[in-house]
Amino acid sequence: MAKKQTISYKNLHIPRWNELPNVDLYMDQILTFINSSLSECIKVNRDEEKENNLILTKTMINNYVKNNILEAPIKKKYSKTQCAKLFVICILKQVFSMNEISSLINIALESADIEYAYNSFCSLFEEAVISIFEKKEFSEVDASNEKRYLLKSVLLACGHKIYVQNLI
Repeated sequence: MAKKQTISYKNLHIPRWNELPNVDLYMDQILTFINSSLSECIKVNRDEEKENNLILTKTMINNYVKNNILEAPIKKKYSKTQCAKLFVICILKQVFSMNEISSLINIALESADIEYAYNSFCSLFEEAVISIFEKKEFSEVDASNEKRYLLKSVLLACGHKIYVQNLI
């Protein structure tokens, strides 16, 4: 029986805005970048994904564009903004539907620019996962700030899914 591989949650790091490529990427490049960045964090159910057990595939990206969740590439290249959105989509799709993800992205971008919203998402996601694995309290968020409380709830849901998948 093969030894169960667990994620290294303490080393979890989602690339921040300034760590995303400053040049536009072709499909294969963005797939490699995102899949390699998230492979330690997100497990893919082998029964669901047949395309080499990848977190993100060409088909998925094409569906996100087709369903207006992601902007179409320009000259077959994806921008830094699209890359950031794909990271968010890959994390959120573990728990939420595509319609819910689209709504959550729109809510986040109503009051913040993409760089701030994305960086906040990444740091709070990492904090949520670490707090769940270490069985500690996640950062206090003022419940009167509806958007921050929504983000906390979303990230805790995703973090709990990762925790459960890591145990089974």
